[in-house]
Amino acid sequence: MHMSEANPDTLNAIEPIIELEDINFSYGREPVLQGISLSIDPGDYCGVIGPNGGGKTTLLKVILGLVRPPVGMVRIFGKPISDFHDWPRIGYLPQKMTQADLRFPITVNEVVGQGRIARAGLFKRLSSADQQAIDRALAISDVAPLKERLISDLSGGERQRVFIARALASEPDILILDEPAAGIDVASQTRFYRFLKQLNAEHGITILFVSHDIDILANEASKLICINQRLVCQGAASRIFEENRNLLENLYGESVQNRFHSH
Repeated sequence: MHMSEANPDTLNAIEPIIELEDINFSYGREPVLQGISLSIDPGDYCGVIGPNGGGKTTLLKVILGLVRPPVGMVRIFGKPISDFHDWPRIGYLPQKMTQADLRFPITVNEVVGQGRIARAGLFKRLSSADQQAIDRALAISDVAPLKERLISDLSGGERQRVFIARALASEPDILILDEPAAGIDVASQTRFYRFLKQLNAEHGITILFVSHDIDILANEASKLICINQRLVCQGAASRIFEENRNLLENLYGESVQNRFHSH
């Protein structure tokens, strides 16, 4: 939908892509998420921050249906998660994917093609429309010139874009990324987050990602969700540090609070 075509009544009717209500989850007797309620709206560029062990990856797993909380409600595109089956609408990049052992001979084009299989079907021959979607994902991610290269020959930053292209090949409405910039240099991280911002702004893809890069998140994301087992706060990235003076101390302890100067 183009915003210029929407009227206020229509805008008010837009459903969140993801809704969580009062989610609790434990591994054994160890609570990981407690009373989490939040929503991700169409067009959000949303970062999730919190300490190690704070539940960030588990939160993504709950949203993706990889773990099922015993209580609480998860809705995806307005449906209870148990009734939602159109998973190609969600692109997912797991943690440490770009750092995986990729020595087997597979080209960039083949890697990105794997992302289309979810949409096309496991044993179906890829159609010309499928190849067009793959080519578009390669172009958007700026890796089309690398399509015949082996994935094992690429730098960390290049691999990262290839795996984003694989996620984009299913033509998702939302990308979910778990620490996507881990293991690459700071300059590549900065370029990568600007690339995500471009995907969000120019291609209308909603983005939800976990990161420890607090400075970058504060400047690049439009919305932040801060969790430490419980939801500490959520809101516009531009205001969240001003409105929550002790936010980083509450999340990480005093040592991080003292290192953070830009907000």
